[in-house]
Amino acid sequence: MSELQKFRLINKIEGISFIILIFIAMPMKYSFGYPIATKVVGMLHGLLVFAFIYQIIEAKKEAGFNLKETALYSILSLIPFGSFYTDKLLAKKMTIA
Repeated sequence: MSELQKFRLINKIEGISFIILIFIAMPMKYSFGYPIATKVVGMLHGLLVFAFIYQIIEAKKEAGFNLKETALYSILSLIPFGSFYTDKLLAKKMTIA
């Protein structure tokens, strides 16, 4: 599996964990009084963020992302559903390469 494929996988998983954190765990904490939801999902998401950072660095080396692409992918990871747009961009980049 190439570094770019690994990055796409980590990007998807991290994006899904972000969606779960924002739209499931946080409402469970603040609306229903279950703070354990954000502790568990938040910790998992945090670990995935570290994996995302590592993998974007490795993919940058292999795929030759320029600074603009790297910044765009990083910023999109901070926006809910942004990782799905990143995946679309990466899929397009993989078909071109």
